[in-house]
Amino acid sequence: MPRPREFDEQEAVARAAKVFHRRGYHATSTRDLGEALALNPSSIYRTFSDKHGLFLRALDHYLAGESVRCTAALEADRPVREALRDWLYSMVEPTDLPGCFVIHTATELGTSDPETRRRVDEAFEGTTAAIAALLRRGVTAGELPADLDADVTADLLFTTLTGLRVRHRAGHDTQRLRTAVDQVLRVLD
Repeated sequence: MPRPREFDEQEAVARAAKVFHRRGYHATSTRDLGEALALNPSSIYRTFSDKHGLFLRALDHYLAGESVRCTAALEADRPVREALRDWLYSMVEPTDLPGCFVIHTATELGTSDPETRRRVDEAFEGTTAAIAALLRRGVTAGELPADLDADVTADLLFTTLTGLRVRHRAGHDTQRLRTAVDQVLRVLD
């Protein structure tokens, strides 16, 4: 008769997300995961099938948290420019896990893993759509120019966001990144 699990599976996934975020998929070994999660390899394999299965669960966990954060920031009832500025600033604030797990995953695994690519594409599309919806709200409310192309501008802002997150990961100066945010938001004038 198998022994019951003696660990919190959701907590293990959350810890794994931090390990993968910090180190990347390829640089993280099953041994690294075992140490971080205080699990032996057989427990990892029995629960998550393999490292890739745990990685996908960890990525899903991160995506769920980021989705909530993005929605809260971009759907808040406040001026559009202020909401965008504060949200973009928040992406470059000092943190113990700089950058973005999804963007790191996109650059590391690219198109080589279909399951990961689908998740990354959905996250990118969802964020871009949320930005576009906020911009449309701003146009409708008269906060933004009536001729602003929300979709094109959302693509520009999302591309800026990805660059900010990469530069944040590289340890670039927060004030310089905030200045870049201020400059790109001039496109809304």
